[in-house]
Amino acid sequence: MMSLAQSPVAHKGGAQDLKSALEVDLRLLAMIAAVAVIWVGFDLLTDGIFLTARNLWNLAVQTSVVGIMTTGMVLVIVTRHIDLSVGSVLGFVGMIMAVLQAQVFPVGAGWNWVASLGLGLALGAAIGAAQGWWIAHRGVPSFIVTLGGLLIFRGLAWTVTEGQTVAPLDETFQLMGGGLLGSIGAFWSWMVGLAGIALVLARAAMARRRRQRYGFAVRPVWAELLVTGIIVAGIVGFILVMNAYDRPRTDVAQGIPVPVLILIGAVCVMSAVTKVTKFGRYVFAIGGNPEAAQLAGINTRLVIMAVFALMGLLAGIAGAVQTARLNAGANSTGELLELSVIAAAVIGGTSLAGGTGTISGAIVGAVFMQSLQSGMILLGLPTPMQNVVIGLVLILAVWIDTSYQRRRL
Repeated sequence: MMSLAQSPVAHKGGAQDLKSALEVDLRLLAMIAAVAVIWVGFDLLTDGIFLTARNLWNLAVQTSVVGIMTTGMVLVIVTRHIDLSVGSVLGFVGMIMAVLQAQVFPVGAGWNWVASLGLGLALGAAIGAAQGWWIAHRGVPSFIVTLGGLLIFRGLAWTVTEGQTVAPLDETFQLMGGGLLGSIGAFWSWMVGLAGIALVLARAAMARRRRQRYGFAVRPVWAELLVTGIIVAGIVGFILVMNAYDRPRTDVAQGIPVPVLILIGAVCVMSAVTKVTKFGRYVFAIGGNPEAAQLAGINTRLVIMAVFALMGLLAGIAGAVQTARLNAGANSTGELLELSVIAAAVIGGTSLAGGTGTISGAIVGAVFMQSLQSGMILLGLPTPMQNVVIGLVLILAVWIDTSYQRRRL
């Protein structure tokens, strides 16, 4: 009698119970589903070209630049700010690295590319910190400061060489951009994959033990195994795809490209920063309520400066990857890339209202944006029309975000 009376209630709550058991982020799942739909759609429209190993390998390389900067843009937007200058900073820092390698330091010296890379990354961090100082200490809106930065550093990238392209670059430096030799091969790709799987399993076990120790609710064992199994399957599938693409005119597997390894490193570091460090907690506290965070004793000015310095550093890393990939410093590098970075963060669930955002969601957003662009290129869509589509997607993403935030209130 009791079981019959309870069965309708259990039936109604079945979907909710499943969601609670799995602890899934519905927005992230929706984004992954959207990426899958785009992939299948473009594959059909391109007669099976889009989902080939070659195109997916190139897509991974293309996503790395946007993805690296998106991990920093998440923190910027979480603190209720914006950075419109990232594309110009990328181009300027990349140009400086190219000039140092080709015109300043001795060509062919073993330390050539290391010194130029180090100075370039320091320059990117300094630019970000300077912009953060104007925002945090002088109260100039981030929109204005970084809009000025967009114009300033785009102009400086041209001025440094008076519009001339600087090439070629150091051969070792070029590996950062991918290319024919810029990947680690099948064996080391599997080593990276196994290390990733071990990390996932260890993290899942540690998180479960920690929850049990402090008396928090834990997933059912079946749900834990299901979620972990899906992640492991994703890692294995990724490695298989990267190894399925052979170097031209050989049967040697390319494996994971170096730019993707850099992206993976950035994701791991930035995820740790947001989840386990005091700095990450301060960032989300400021985004949730800046006044309350300041009253709680958080040095909000220092945190905001640090966020923009970190964004500048990541733009410098992305600049190194993009410049290495082109094997040249060009004043047009990174143009309009800030739109893709911001759109990726917002599409991935980072709220423009502040206080909400995840690195994993932003990376899915980056994959979404680059998949869209890659598909349009394969279809032969002109660049101006590609910009139209990206602009419409950005507007749609912001509309979805504001609608979602309105429902939560």
